[in-house]
Amino acid sequence: MEISDTSCVRILLLVNESASSVTARTRVLIQAALAEHHDVELAMTSRRGHASRLARGAAATGTDVVAVLGGDGTLNEAANGLAGTECALAPLPGGSTNVFARTIGLADDPREATTQIIEAIAGGSIEPVGLGEVAGRYFLFHCGSGFDAAVVQQVERRAALKRYAGHPLFLWAGINTWLRHYDRSKARMKVEHSLGSVDDSYFTIVLNTDPYTYLGSRPLSLATTAGLKNGLSVVALRSMSLVTMARLLGELFQGKPLENSDEVYIAHDIDSLKITGYKPFPYQLDGDYLGQVDQLDFKWRPEVLRLVKPANR
Repeated sequence: MEISDTSCVRILLLVNESASSVTARTRVLIQAALAEHHDVELAMTSRRGHASRLARGAAATGTDVVAVLGGDGTLNEAANGLAGTECALAPLPGGSTNVFARTIGLADDPREATTQIIEAIAGGSIEPVGLGEVAGRYFLFHCGSGFDAAVVQQVERRAALKRYAGHPLFLWAGINTWLRHYDRSKARMKVEHSLGSVDDSYFTIVLNTDPYTYLGSRPLSLATTAGLKNGLSVVALRSMSLVTMARLLGELFQGKPLENSDEVYIAHDIDSLKITGYKPFPYQLDGDYLGQVDQLDFKWRPEVLRLVKPANR
């Protein structure tokens, strides 16, 4: 169902005050900007899972758009509350990295992004997009199984520093995890899907969009064909030796696309796949650490979420 009158829509502005880039002043300015054009209600998230419940409640009461000012974790929760409803999601970057907002073409400054969202609503730039689903939860851009999930776990253990340290904290956590918190001595999991399989993955990423993440202003692109209109992509590292990782990181920083090789397995446009661990492995969704599992079963769900996107994206 389309929004019949985009000149004035009902918007829930959902704010995570704990997110890295969110300040009281930013929140007030964004609320005022949205309220110049639309009927705006404000809600603050206060605990894990709260954004999903608030978004679901907004959809059930006829809200047209839920605008989320927060990081990727809050955005993921809101998307899970809105998936399958007629209420649209509007990302507003408020975290340290803001992978999804930047992927769809929003400015990293939340006030500039608000202007883009207002223009997108006015122009009717709202469309259904596909999401990945695993373990009963949707993801917007990726699910990491293995090493990067262990890195996210280390970051979350130091959540108080995340607001101030940002990317340096992630870099430190990556090195610390590499040296002390992840077993790289043998393959950790098997990946199976209708197009093929690999039984010696050390670290697996399932992507719904590309890039995988950003380091500062630089995107790290793992699967250039991944997008909201086609199936999932999977990237499995078959080696985590220092030489292999140094070479792959060097190529990524140079903007070279990953290719299938003895060290890397890549497949695209997948509707379903399974990851089976040789022992329990950690996983994360959209940068949110979710614990350890023995197996993950993925599905791609087309057109399950209505998304407000910048025009011409």
